[in-house]
Amino acid sequence: MDCLFCKIVAGEIPARIIHEDDQVLAFHDIAPQAPVHFLVIPKKHIPTMHDLQEQDDKALAGHILFTAQRLAEELGCEKGFRVVMNCNEMGGQTVYHIHLHVLGQRQMHWPPG
Repeated sequence: MDCLFCKIVAGEIPARIIHEDDQVLAFHDIAPQAPVHFLVIPKKHIPTMHDLQEQDDKALAGHILFTAQRLAEELGCEKGFRVVMNCNEMGGQTVYHIHLHVLGQRQMHWPPG
């Protein structure tokens, strides 16, 4: 297993976990870009958004979003937060296991830069 996030799911690499259930894992980003910056990942290995299968992964994708929403609120982001999922190199993806970044507790700007 070469995937960094699969190793985190397996407990082989430590992470500052803030939520875990049977489908997803959420943990603080190791290089935060905001006072609150965490990732929500599926436990199932899915390399990119292109690899999501509508029949198999639709409920999982929704669960990722609702988990992000709930955790952002629990971590004090009531005034707003940003969610980002990068796809492939041109989209800025560096770890090929889908993951949702959640950033909050600072003013976000558009375009992000």
